[in-house]
Amino acid sequence: MKLRHKWIGLAMCWLPASAVLAQDANELDKANEAADAPLPEDEQAYFTSLTWRNIGPDRGGRSISATGSAARPHEYYFTAVGGGLWKTTDSGQSWKPVTDGQLDTAAVGGVAVCEANPDILYLTTGETQLRGNILPGNGVWKSVDAGKTWAKTGLGDVQNFARVRIDPANCDTAFVAGFGHYGEANAERGVFKTTDGGKSWRKVLFRDARTGAVDISIDPKNPRNIYAALWEAWRKPWGMSSGGPGSGLFHSTDGGETWKELTRAPGLPQTGLIGKIGVSVSPVDANRVYAIVEHAEEGGLFVSDDAGASWRRSNDSRDLRQRAFYYSRLLADPVEKDRVYILNVDFFRSDDAGATLKKIKVPHGDNHDLWIDPANNQRMIQANDGGANVSVNGGESWTRQNYPTAQMYRVSVSNHFPYFVCGGQQDNSTICVPSRDWKHVNVLGGGQYGFAAGGGESGYVTNDPLNPEIFYAGSYGGTLDRYDRATGQARAINVLPDNPMGYSAGEIAERFQWTFPIVFDPHDPRSLYVTSQHVWRSRNEGQSWEKISPDLTLADPKTLGPSGGPITRDQTGVETYATVFALAPSRRERGLIWAGSDDGLVHVTRDGGAKWANVTPKGLPRHTKITTVEDSPHSDGTAYMTGHRFLLNDFKPYVLKTTDYGRTWTSIAAGLPADEMARSIREDTVRPGLLYLGTERGVWVSFNSGKDWRKLQRNLPAVQVSDLAVTANDLVIATHGRSFWVLDNIGVLRQLESGAPRTERLFAPAPAVREVDEGVAIDYFLPTRPKTLALDILGPNGKLIQSFAGNPVDPKKDEKKDDEDNDPFKPKPKPTTTMKPGLNRFVWKMRYPGFTDFPGMILWTSRNGGITAVPGRYQARLTVDGKSFTQPFEIRTDPRLTNVTQADLVARFDFANRVSSRVSQANEAVLLIRGIKEQTAAAAGNASANAALRTSLGAFDAKLSAIEGELYQVRNRSRQDPLNYPIKLNDKLAGLIGVAESAEARPTDQSEAVFATLSAELDRQLAALEAAIGSDMPKLNAQLSAAGIAEIERRPLAVPVADPAAE
Repeated sequence: MKLRHKWIGLAMCWLPASAVLAQDANELDKANEAADAPLPEDEQAYFTSLTWRNIGPDRGGRSISATGSAARPHEYYFTAVGGGLWKTTDSGQSWKPVTDGQLDTAAVGGVAVCEANPDILYLTTGETQLRGNILPGNGVWKSVDAGKTWAKTGLGDVQNFARVRIDPANCDTAFVAGFGHYGEANAERGVFKTTDGGKSWRKVLFRDARTGAVDISIDPKNPRNIYAALWEAWRKPWGMSSGGPGSGLFHSTDGGETWKELTRAPGLPQTGLIGKIGVSVSPVDANRVYAIVEHAEEGGLFVSDDAGASWRRSNDSRDLRQRAFYYSRLLADPVEKDRVYILNVDFFRSDDAGATLKKIKVPHGDNHDLWIDPANNQRMIQANDGGANVSVNGGESWTRQNYPTAQMYRVSVSNHFPYFVCGGQQDNSTICVPSRDWKHVNVLGGGQYGFAAGGGESGYVTNDPLNPEIFYAGSYGGTLDRYDRATGQARAINVLPDNPMGYSAGEIAERFQWTFPIVFDPHDPRSLYVTSQHVWRSRNEGQSWEKISPDLTLADPKTLGPSGGPITRDQTGVETYATVFALAPSRRERGLIWAGSDDGLVHVTRDGGAKWANVTPKGLPRHTKITTVEDSPHSDGTAYMTGHRFLLNDFKPYVLKTTDYGRTWTSIAAGLPADEMARSIREDTVRPGLLYLGTERGVWVSFNSGKDWRKLQRNLPAVQVSDLAVTANDLVIATHGRSFWVLDNIGVLRQLESGAPRTERLFAPAPAVREVDEGVAIDYFLPTRPKTLALDILGPNGKLIQSFAGNPVDPKKDEKKDDEDNDPFKPKPKPTTTMKPGLNRFVWKMRYPGFTDFPGMILWTSRNGGITAVPGRYQARLTVDGKSFTQPFEIRTDPRLTNVTQADLVARFDFANRVSSRVSQANEAVLLIRGIKEQTAAAAGNASANAALRTSLGAFDAKLSAIEGELYQVRNRSRQDPLNYPIKLNDKLAGLIGVAESAEARPTDQSEAVFATLSAELDRQLAALEAAIGSDMPKLNAQLSAAGIAEIERRPLAVPVADPAAE
């Protein structure tokens, strides 16, 4: 028997072009409102469907503040210093950002929850662990709904804060420790207080314009009893200083209105400079106060039992006070008076007021903050350079730090397919993560695949252009590794393997910065460049190096001295100044190399380093840190540069361009906000003049070489974009707080004409690779919402493969990754595409429609995903209110596969198509049987049916059911029922599609053999069905007619179709 082939199920439910689908009324109203909303006037109207994709690593970055809720035992928060505020409601098992899209900065520092009402939070910005990669803040924020919404409450001129504390009984009263500006004196420093919930703030403790506040501790039983610490410190581009006459410890007994200084109280150091101080009053006994004090000879942990009137030093271990500027935090236990926690590189607990210490193991080192439940000292959250972690057993075990808040310094892409995205992660390792795919190397699951490529936390990562398995990666101290991914061997090839740790910049022979460039010459893939104050070249993989430049820096002696301050030096490499911080060999001209220094000079050579010319832009302020020099891939003599001076309180975006080899430079920062610090710039490799700019708050794009700029933020949170990379089809960014992101398929940006009239437009899709890419991204622009829309996919032969009607409502996003959760008994929605004003993106999965299905169908071997299209050229056809547009596109084979031919893949497609057709025939037979049985059941229930007729109907049903039972396992009701009830013909056949599509190869001989066997069995069952219908049904209809009952028709079961947005 040959049934007429009809596509009924999800795979082929086409809509007429005129269809406007009925939706839930509220959803349709929202869509109508969105359609009426005006589009942006500029090119941003074309960005509306561009979406940034976070690719990790899911490995936490620095956090300096964490807190919990006494009233809500599963609720905690932590600040990712460059990644916003994060919240958990399941005790740290999962975390979500709660400030995205609301704060104009990701540089959050301190957070506190009000104990009287845990819906109220105060959040400060900026940070005061004064390392070289600190991020500047802009004031204090508040939420009254547990982080759902936020409002700025002021103190923007303070910029950076160290602490926030809330009166536990009165949420309107709060204190913040304002550190102030990083590199310059300013009066907006000290302790500030609000009594009206942040509507206004008063400065209640202030020393001078060089001294800020660094810590606050409130007695929970008597909130008028407050301790505060002031800190004289600064951070400039060439160093930092901790300590000075302004540092001190203070006590208030009237809620911060007046203060008594305790700095030289008996027992504390009586002479010498004081540095950073941490203070904590015991919730058990208000007379017990702990302090950690930075002092050259007499520093350490101090204890007072008379509310600070006198002190004793209980521990002077340097383990507690090393790198005091970065730590100096402690917390008194809320239950046990003699228990105190001290945070430093390691995390310590003392149960005897500091006399002895116990080291507590935490997921990451460099510890900064701790919160403990006031009533249960086993429940706590702790913050460190890896994020935050929760413990419910007093620190015996902790939650994981698996969230994407990594602080990445730079970004590079490897020469693999798909490419890896690589960079150095602050206080971690270098890391390379896949841009997509590579699932085969992560079979254990539970996380992302990634590998360290040598080097260390701060380094560039560069892939060898001749061997994608070789990487070169750096780190501080001039560390430089050649890493072989195939063997795992990392060989140190430092230019000068003389470790400079602890030395001033002026004492080091070669000044390698914390993050120094590592780049290959585009014209000579064996020439590798790295930079100190000089440019170095190796042509033998680092076996030897030659210096090819003089000192290319300003090298002001005032900037080359010791760093750390008068008490504790800190010279890790961040403070190594007067270095070549940016290097760009030209992609157009052999021998042309651009160099930019971190102290504000630009040089160029056109002869491979024999002669260098100082081409520093006139008027560029002294000590501008030149972060990126980008050579133009399109125009000779053209380059771009970015720089910043925020540590000198200058937040202007320094973005410049030259077209004459640096003889003249022009600012191209027009239109950018006055405080939009620039970090990196790249020119598109395909379209000349298309520029991408990474700033302190996000990404901008220019279509005209920087004459004006448009924000390319979309779903990207406000975050520092430290670097960008342009690939064949994508834009990749490194963020300093939210890991790596990819903007897939930037063809729209490359094809968009600046100022072009706004009309319907179908953009040319980028090529897509089978089994790697999600699908073919098809972008189209609509100036308004049309009445009708259809998107058709046409095959290489020009014939229609599939059509998708326009839907006024965007389909609901489903976070479920697998259709395992799809209910087979629910109606399937028709496939549609969007038709909203602005840019629309539809991703065709590169699959032909699947086989016919039926309600409740449960198969063990298949989820009916369709058949993969063969490599070749296809077309997308967009029809908008009767007007059609067509664009070709290409489907490609994975280039990693070298032993497969086009003929193999055509054979695979043909086989899968033949199998799918047979599965459809089996399923259509089931639908026909069920349609007939629906009618026989109705007839048997008719009052006019006598016993003989009912017997005949039953016999006919039984014959049909026997055939149905061979076609499909009718007892299946759940996904794993096939383990109990053997699968039948349609399931066995469908499984062959998966067997064939398991690899890019032609079908195996045995697949063809099994298909032939199963196909023959299917023919027998279909013949039996045709025989039953042909011989039994006429006789049965004669009986029905005689009884006055409607005859049975040859009619399949009707299949309901759901609303597209209902799923």
